[in-house]
Amino acid sequence: MTNPHGSPDAPTGPRVLVIGATGYVGSRLVPRLLADGAEVSVLARTPARLDDVPWRDQVSIHEGGLGDEAALSAALAGVDVACHLVHSMGHSTDFEKEERETTEAFVRAVEAAGVGRIVHLSGLHPEDETDLSTHLRSRVEVGRIMLASSVPALVIQAGVVIGSGSASFEMIRHLTTRLPGMVTPKWVSNRIQPIAVRDVVHYFAAATTVPLDGDLADGRVIDVGAPDVLTYGQMMQIYAEEAGLHRRLMVPV
Repeated sequence: MTNPHGSPDAPTGPRVLVIGATGYVGSRLVPRLLADGAEVSVLARTPARLDDVPWRDQVSIHEGGLGDEAALSAALAGVDVACHLVHSMGHSTDFEKEERETTEAFVRAVEAAGVGRIVHLSGLHPEDETDLSTHLRSRVEVGRIMLASSVPALVIQAGVVIGSGSASFEMIRHLTTRLPGMVTPKWVSNRIQPIAVRDVVHYFAAATTVPLDGDLADGRVIDVGAPDVLTYGQMMQIYAEEAGLHRRLMVPV
């Protein structure tokens, strides 16, 4: 942000640390927070991945991951809001154990630093938790650890995030574009509630400043999603229609 004389405006919002700023949602959240007047810092395992982002010179960058408690503590110093948008899937042979341990360390560091709130991005899931995937089960446990903290936590649960570059959306686009007919696994019939990435960013940014009173005083889970509940198969057919492709043949097994 700049004033009419071309010099940077002083931040008017909270001091926010974003953990996961190189990720799909995090890289879109940072410029939104800056536009809203927040003073933003980021914790990145590989800061060089931020060298080419347009907002690079508007944030403070701390090097380190959630497993580096010294780096985490330094990054949290003086922070009002800690935004947590990372998970260990793909980085660990036992990501459930790693997520549990790094989340517990994160909560300890947040409490010690006197941070005012946690905002965490989790996964939307059915109320019946007996048949969750390993990934969703770990996401639920991470949210519970944060909600048990003495620091109020707003755990935002989103389903499939729709937007160019989103892993789930790109999978749908790739399969639909490449395969006019496909033998599909049974998960194409799973019901999901997609949401546009811009809406996820909107809710997440709002969660950094919403007054923590009433039923938000001690933190809570907040489910977000668009009005439509669809199956993956329906989403692929909708994509095919929007892309001008013939209706796809699917044979579930």
